[in-house]
Amino acid sequence: MPLESVRFAILGPVRVWRAGQELRLGRPQERALLALLLVRAGQPAAVHDIVTALWGPNPPHSAVNVVRRHVGTLRRLLEPGLPTRSEGRWLHRGAGGYRLVTDSDSLDLLHFRRLREEARQAAADGAYPGAVELLTQALALWQRPVASGIPPETRAHLALDALEHEYLTAVREAADAALHAGVPDAVLPVLRSAAADHPLDEPLLARLILSLAGTGLRPEALSTYQAVSARLADELGIDPGPELRDAHRAVLAGAPAPAAGAGPRPAARTAAPPVPVQLPHELPVFTGRRAELDQALALFADDARTAGTVVIGAIGGMAGVGKTTLAVHLAHRIADRFPDGQLYVNLRGFDPSGAIMEPSEAVRGFLDALGVPPERIPRHVDAQSALYRSVLAGRRVLVLLDNARDTDQVRPLLPGTPGCLTIVTSRNELSGLVAAHAAHRLTLRPFDADQARAFLVRRLGSERVTAEPGAVNEITRLCAGLPLALACVAARAAAHPHFPLSAVAAELREAHGSLDAFARTDTSADVGTVFSWSSRVLTPEAARLFRLLALHPGPDFTAPAAAALAGLPVRRARLLLAELSGAHLISEHAPGRHTFHDLLRAHAAELVHAEHPEAERRTAAHRLYRHYAHTAHTAGALLAPNGDPVPRPTPADVQDVPPDPLADDHHALAWLTAEHPVLLAVLDAAAGSGHDRLACLLAWSLEPYFDRRGHWHDGLAAQRTALDAALRLADRALEARGMRGLARAEGRLGLYDLCRPRLDRALAMATELGDAVGRAHTHRSLGWESEQQGDLAGALRHNQLALDLFRAAGHQAAEASVLNSVGWYHSQLGEHREALRHCFRALTLLQELGDRYGQAATWDSIAYAYHHLGRHPQALLGYRNALTLYRELGVPYMEAETLSHMGDTHLATGDLPGARASWQQARDLFTALGHPGADRVAARLAGQQGHEQEEHVGPA
Repeated sequence: MPLESVRFAILGPVRVWRAGQELRLGRPQERALLALLLVRAGQPAAVHDIVTALWGPNPPHSAVNVVRRHVGTLRRLLEPGLPTRSEGRWLHRGAGGYRLVTDSDSLDLLHFRRLREEARQAAADGAYPGAVELLTQALALWQRPVASGIPPETRAHLALDALEHEYLTAVREAADAALHAGVPDAVLPVLRSAAADHPLDEPLLARLILSLAGTGLRPEALSTYQAVSARLADELGIDPGPELRDAHRAVLAGAPAPAAGAGPRPAARTAAPPVPVQLPHELPVFTGRRAELDQALALFADDARTAGTVVIGAIGGMAGVGKTTLAVHLAHRIADRFPDGQLYVNLRGFDPSGAIMEPSEAVRGFLDALGVPPERIPRHVDAQSALYRSVLAGRRVLVLLDNARDTDQVRPLLPGTPGCLTIVTSRNELSGLVAAHAAHRLTLRPFDADQARAFLVRRLGSERVTAEPGAVNEITRLCAGLPLALACVAARAAAHPHFPLSAVAAELREAHGSLDAFARTDTSADVGTVFSWSSRVLTPEAARLFRLLALHPGPDFTAPAAAALAGLPVRRARLLLAELSGAHLISEHAPGRHTFHDLLRAHAAELVHAEHPEAERRTAAHRLYRHYAHTAHTAGALLAPNGDPVPRPTPADVQDVPPDPLADDHHALAWLTAEHPVLLAVLDAAAGSGHDRLACLLAWSLEPYFDRRGHWHDGLAAQRTALDAALRLADRALEARGMRGLARAEGRLGLYDLCRPRLDRALAMATELGDAVGRAHTHRSLGWESEQQGDLAGALRHNQLALDLFRAAGHQAAEASVLNSVGWYHSQLGEHREALRHCFRALTLLQELGDRYGQAATWDSIAYAYHHLGRHPQALLGYRNALTLYRELGVPYMEAETLSHMGDTHLATGDLPGARASWQQARDLFTALGHPGADRVAARLAGQQGHEQEEHVGPA
């Protein structure tokens, strides 16, 4: 028999429907129990919380048994005929309490949250009318008061204040969206109602004033401001804050604008946005392509046409014809026309390893280069692309998309407004780009005899080339006119200036390469012959390294990675890389970082499979994975010495693959930043080739870096890979660790409906395993998740449990960090003296351990508590200490937050110049990061300036 559908309501009277029929709820306590479970919205309610909610501080001895009876009654109400003691479908026991199974289709509260999240995404994409519609639907679900019909003594335990805060936030978001969409009247009734219920909520009232003015009710808007000002003075003894004053000025000026937080303020734009300069170095010996270059430059002679897209492709998808070289040369020639910067990405569309770059990875890289902080980047590629186009709007930026696979890969990376130029290179014709985006096609062909001769003259000198025209013609024919092949031959000839070119041509003629995938169909030449010949003239060690480098999955590699791959000392590997670079078989595109042309990578891949058995290839790849996992483990420990522990590499893991030397957290952060795309590729390769344990170690070691830098999308993907690998290993301890890592990544992205259940399961697994440290880290994560949901008391409770467990385990570094967290939550709850007691103990431990990041965070907590105790000199000292450390560590976001708090303390002491200086620095840092904190700080600056002007106005 199919299960009957059940629906619940909590945003008004507590109600339940089964199969479309409303059910009559039972006794008051049963109704109260149901309300408590519904407010938890699918999260478990502990038995002691239920007992306290139903009976208060003095429950009867039979309370737990009575709760069980109420649970049984609710189960049978929801599922008639359910056998006694059966759990059923809806009401489950676990994690020390009970959980009602709900989702956004069965509970109005979760439906509201889903609509609100969709509205936020729509607003982020600039679709404000859609956001208004979604938020209007969401607010219509509220029939207020929430959980009506429940006795007042029980309602006090339902955390209804947090739900009211969600409602008010949604009203403000709806007002902002409506103002942006030009339809302020759409939410005016609900805005009036909310403002009447909360007559001292300044952000809400500011939006009401702007909405009234926006609907033509300017007199009412002005009278509302006067009434609010009087109420604040009478009841709180304060003047209107900056948001209200800004709204008032906007109405007086006759040009209402979105309220604070709804959009960027002019004051927040004082710092110039970053100007990316990402073009690769130009080849100093560029030659030929005069006709093609003139053709391309002609397209840009008229500024009105620079919004077009130039596609540089080769007939039949020919590789090695010089598309990238021409594109880079062209980009450098016209870069001065694009003062807002140049973006570059290699899309790896035809990478022989199959590591084609996803559009989302490319657009995230561009957003990062344009100064958008990672936490503001949406999850989905369509939203990312919309944000990218918004950031580029009104700016003149050159975008070079190299080695594209197809139009679908390119489309999300195209700017949306005139002023920007996009150059795309691809082996495909990209006819869809030409048809849909009016792109200009420019096709490159292989060099003819004259162009090839000029190419060789530029590299070998006119005298040598002119002396042997026959040999030059043969070399050109054997290279099929491909610049890449000609460059390899020229490198060989240049390395031996006394060799006649006829000898070089003879060597080339006698070589036998394969590279069947790139054989020319219209000539007798096989381009693979050129590369085979080039690699055969290497020293044996260099030739072996060239072949093995094809096993490297990343976009580039360093000498230590090459050394691990080949099982060589780093110094020797560095010399061999120089030999390969001199032969033009690899290129050093950045200091110490080398890469292949994909044609040469394909050739190396053919050779490594032909000359090295599978066991040898697997051993080499395993050495490479161990090198990265070992170094990442060291780096992660330096960044987060108190973090969730990662199992240490075994002796077998570190044998013969020493990590990159990392002296401190500065070097660790620099290494992780440089290797970021490589590490993602290595992680996928390791997990995909059966090296599951190494995949787990690598993913977990990267967590502190992703968290520090805000690369939470990459962190989520990495943690999913790690958990999948742990499940394949059937290791419960690794599975529990993977659960914690993935839950934290989900929480960072606001996926709380996934995060909390996963943490609950991780806690249960750690308890079963007797893993006290694992339990402690899970409680710590549960504390953070509780804070995000507004449950500060729960956050404190979880951190206190974590603290006890860390102490019992002797885990001093984690104990020190959690001591600060406990202090912070005490301060958030108004218990500032208790906060100082914990934070100073934390600071002593962190100083002994040398944890500078933890010290900075603790000084900030100490300063916050002192500020609220009115001890402003001590607060300023604490903020200065935090500021010094954050600047040394290079953490601009935390530096900006500290400066913002410091400005508040300066203001409290009457030091207005000091407050302005701190806020201006904070605003500039937030602006450089593209963080919304810039608006908040700019509002403080504008509000203070306006207040000063009002104070200095004399009588008329």
